[in-house]
Amino acid sequence: MNDITLPQELVDAARRVVEANRAAGRRVAVAESCTGGLVAAALTEIPGSSDVVEAGFVTYSNSAKQKLLNVSGDVLDTFGAVSIAVAWSMAQGALAKSDADVAVAITGVAGPGGGSEKKPVGTVVFARAERGGDPADVIADKRFFGDLGRGGVRLQAALCALELLLPDAP
Repeated sequence: MNDITLPQELVDAARRVVEANRAAGRRVAVAESCTGGLVAAALTEIPGSSDVVEAGFVTYSNSAKQKLLNVSGDVLDTFGAVSIAVAWSMAQGALAKSDADVAVAITGVAGPGGGSEKKPVGTVVFARAERGGDPADVIADKRFFGDLGRGGVRLQAALCALELLLPDAP
């Protein structure tokens, strides 16, 4: 069986996340949509990542977001899957459904289709929530990577999500 080769910059970013969270005594969870498990794959590529990685949720469909992460159907209907409200809910859900100390959520439009005037291909929304933190303090961010191709958007989204998992992330 052949090994899967992840981009080196992704593996390096995951290594920093694993080492920093191990030093901080934190466990992490990821709730992924458009990245389809890429962040979890990068994290688990690192030997000893089981010290840090608690859970990964790939919730590609809206029904999976609802069933696995308790994202409200009303939130999905009102704001759409690619929204700060949904990313916020996904991050909160990942914390609620795991024993992680910090969770990051990613939802977006990787392309080549699926974009719109308001949410073009390359639009990705992130959220980070910490256990014990005020839900109002969830950090959320929307990025426009442009049409980098499906793989390019997913890679940039995964790199941003990993940055948000660092203990000193803004």
